[in-house]
Amino acid sequence: MTDLTTFIAGLPKAELHVHHVGSASPRIVAALAARHPDSAVPTDPEALADYFVFRDFAHFIEVYLSVVDLVRDADDVRLLTYEIARDMARQNIRYAELTVTPYSSTRRGIPDVAFVEAIEDARKAAESELGTVLRWCFDIPGEAGLEAAEETTRIACDLGAAGLVSFGLGGPEIGVPRPQFKPYFDRAIAAGLHSVPHAGETTGPETIWDALTELRAERVGHGTSATRDPRLLAHLAERRIPLEVCPTSNIATRAVATLDEHPLREMVEAGVLVTINSDDPPMFGTDLNTEYAVAARLLDLDAAGVAALAKNAVEASFLDPEGKARLAAEIDAYTAVAGR
Repeated sequence: MTDLTTFIAGLPKAELHVHHVGSASPRIVAALAARHPDSAVPTDPEALADYFVFRDFAHFIEVYLSVVDLVRDADDVRLLTYEIARDMARQNIRYAELTVTPYSSTRRGIPDVAFVEAIEDARKAAESELGTVLRWCFDIPGEAGLEAAEETTRIACDLGAAGLVSFGLGGPEIGVPRPQFKPYFDRAIAAGLHSVPHAGETTGPETIWDALTELRAERVGHGTSATRDPRLLAHLAERRIPLEVCPTSNIATRAVATLDEHPLREMVEAGVLVTINSDDPPMFGTDLNTEYAVAARLLDLDAAGVAALAKNAVEASFLDPEGKARLAAEIDAYTAVAGR
């Protein structure tokens, strides 16, 4: 049988929780920093490893926003987006729902139409040239408040994008209650978008309940604290509401102390549908293949178990039924050969 690391590398995969700017590789971040020398971000890819060591979640947000500031025009947006798809293709990621924060770019002066055109141009090129299908989740940066919520909702609902499938809420949770964003999620849902807010990453189960009851979440970003509430776990399992789990991210941002303490196994044992994701992979020194290896260790999975985990992401995705069937069949065909 193929060893598990090799099996994971070749496994066709979908990823559902991965951020646009947070997916910029050190090479791309360094190139953008060199283009914008007034930034504090290092231009040396090796120095970025130290720059991406976080004291806590607040420091992570500070560093993340400094990288966001490097994306200043439509050419930056297009380059970043296409290069993310290239990195995904190398990992055999066939489909990804990329969380994009338009407000971070429009408030820096990139026109909304130019921003959407840039990501859409990159999306089409990635699919035709690399075989990786991208879809968008436009998310509200919660720390920027209701002004950001209004702008994000306007762009999502009025301007839109052909690849847009969902509407999210990111950024810090502490001091940013979920219910205040209900009117914006109501508008997005009415416009046909799926609800996928972050919740319960650095706060307790009550934040996840708020995401479910107030924002009508169909999937929950992270949901790390769900295991502290048995009733919530049972609700998630019964309703088949997926959690987008990002193990290495949770350690890097200090949301969880160590991998051995990660609640992934408890989620799975409770019957919750979990998907494995990389969140902000270069910033956390990881990628999706690494996250699958981490999950395999935490859950004691063999190749068949890892393939089942990959099919969870297909099930939880917003792909059309035909697309889901094709990708699931591709996973099965690969596993039948490489997983023996």
